[in-house]
Amino acid sequence: MKPEHLYQGLKELAAKIGIQVSEQRLSATGFKAKSGLCIIKGQRVMFLDKQLPIHTRNSILADVLNDLPHESVYAAPAVRDFLMKRRTT
Repeated sequence: MKPEHLYQGLKELAAKIGIQVSEQRLSATGFKAKSGLCIIKGQRVMFLDKQLPIHTRNSILADVLNDLPHESVYAAPAVRDFLMKRRTT
């Protein structure tokens, strides 16, 4: 699966478990901000620096998803495989 398609699959899985993915230029904030998950007014929001390479964004998103229950939600087999590989690294 192409990295861009994998990224879309990871974002879809995140949405299915109630995580909003927000892509931002974090360097433009004026703070030393990093990609990650936070809770804003009770809503889980995953901020991803859109200037990061797609492989890095995939890894960050997968690591967050692996910390949350998602096994009962459908994801494409390639997405599941990537999540399993990230879990073992």
